[in-house]
Amino acid sequence: MAERRIITLDATPGPLEVDLSATAVLVVDMQNDFGAAGGMFDRAGIDISVIRRAIAPTAKVISAARATGLPVIYVKEEHRPDLSDIGAEGSPHWRMCQRMAVGAEVTAPDSRPSRIHVAGTWNTEILSELTPEDGDIIVTKRRYSAFYDTELEARLRALSIRYLVVTGCTTSICIESTIRDAAFRDYICVLPVDCTGQPARSGSSYSGYEESLKIIERTFGWLSCSERVSNALAGKGAQA
Repeated sequence: MAERRIITLDATPGPLEVDLSATAVLVVDMQNDFGAAGGMFDRAGIDISVIRRAIAPTAKVISAARATGLPVIYVKEEHRPDLSDIGAEGSPHWRMCQRMAVGAEVTAPDSRPSRIHVAGTWNTEILSELTPEDGDIIVTKRRYSAFYDTELEARLRALSIRYLVVTGCTTSICIESTIRDAAFRDYICVLPVDCTGQPARSGSSYSGYEESLKIIERTFGWLSCSERVSNALAGKGAQA
């Protein structure tokens, strides 16, 4: 059993004791389709600037996690080339895939042939600023939650993980869904609020970002920020 490394993280609704020996960082959906020019969101006319703003804080948390020896787990959303996994015709996820032109053939910014939200293409690669390194774990999901029909929970159990630092997009959909599912499984989640983003709805200033943060803080996890989390992961205040 790993030696416990307990730190106290400045968070809301209150300070949280975290065992670094049982902590992993999740990086959810920080991929070209959501956060890069030419990706699915950008092609659909969705403002990706809020997701772009989350890149630097997320990189800071990832760097601190690697320096401390914590597992970094990337979760990316992608579909099979034959689109057999997008759901039954008329289902909610199927309708979303039609609306977002999932599977459409496109040309990537680097001139490679690509397809929207399809595995093995530029569109579903991790953003270049957050490129995984050797030893990082990559998990594929095909719905909003990182836990639904994926290998994530098996990976976490194999690593004896209990605490999750969750980063990524979008706040009110994939992040909230993932944190809810984590809470149902008794994982303790911390969301650095500057490491997540939620674009506003088309033609509106409303995004649901603040509401999701309130829901997570009230019921499903804790909120902090990249600076506080990075300092905590660096072991400041840790006690064996």
